[in-house]
Amino acid sequence: MPYLTYEEYLDFGFAEIENAEFQRLLPKASDVIDSITRYFYRYNDIEKDVPFRREQFKKAVACQIEYFHDKGATSTHGINVPLSVQIGRTNISTGEANQKRINSIIAPDVFMYLKGTGLLYRGIGVMA
Repeated sequence: MPYLTYEEYLDFGFAEIENAEFQRLLPKASDVIDSITRYFYRYNDIEKDVPFRREQFKKAVACQIEYFHDKGATSTHGINVPLSVQIGRTNISTGEANQKRINSIIAPDVFMYLKGTGLLYRGIGVMA
């Protein structure tokens, strides 16, 4: 069962994209959010969860879809940009400060939606 409908995506106010593009990006975005929430909704019914956590999770999936759409890629390889490019004697670099920066497959804003929900908890415990 998909976590998010196209109508919910639009209602949240994310970038307007075609329904076909939404459907193409939804499975990968759901997988990414599942991985950082320890697959919580694979073991728990999202529709029976508290409304706040359910809505924040859906917003995180929507945010990830928008990120994939904006970046034009759904893989780490596709999202990463080269640290430097050399054409002949011309060299363009992102700079020393950014050399350690790696573009993540996870949209940075996803954590804004998930913090405070308990879905980012990394301790050991029983999934309820």
